[in-house]
Amino acid sequence: MTETRNGDEAEPRPAEARAKSFQAVREAHRNELAEDYVELIAELISQFGEARPVDIAARMGVTAPTVAKTLDRLAREGLVARAPYRSVFLTPEGAALAEACLRRHEIVVRFLVRLGLDPETAEKDAEGIEHHVSERTLELLRDFADQT
Repeated sequence: MTETRNGDEAEPRPAEARAKSFQAVREAHRNELAEDYVELIAELISQFGEARPVDIAARMGVTAPTVAKTLDRLAREGLVARAPYRSVFLTPEGAALAEACLRRHEIVVRFLVRLGLDPETAEKDAEGIEHHVSERTLELLRDFADQT
C-alpha cells in the first residue's frame, strides 16, 4: 500500500496503468523533436518565405550536421520536402502537424498566463508542457484560459 499526504492509505497504481503512462511519455519524447522542427520551419516560412537549414540550426542551437540528419528523418516521415543546398518546406502533413503544435502551444501559454505566470516564463514552460498533454487536458486548459 501507498500512503497519501493526509496519512490515508491508497491503492498503488496497477502495473499495466503505470506502464501505459510511461509508454505515453516515451512516445511524446520521440515526437518532441519532430514537432519542434516543424513548428520552427512553419515560423521561418511565415516570417521569411523559406526555412534555410542554417537558420534552423541557429534557432535550435545545434550544428548544421544535426539539422541535416533531423531533416532527413523528417523527410522520410513525410513531414518536410527538401533538396540539397535548398530551403526546407513542409508537406501538407508537416503543415498540419505544425498548426496543431502551434495551437497546443498557444493554449498552454494562455493557460499559464491566466494562472498568473509572466508571459516570458509561460513561453518557456509551454515548450515542454505542450508535448505531454492529452487532447482532453488541452480542452480543459483552453476552457480555463478562455474564462473571463
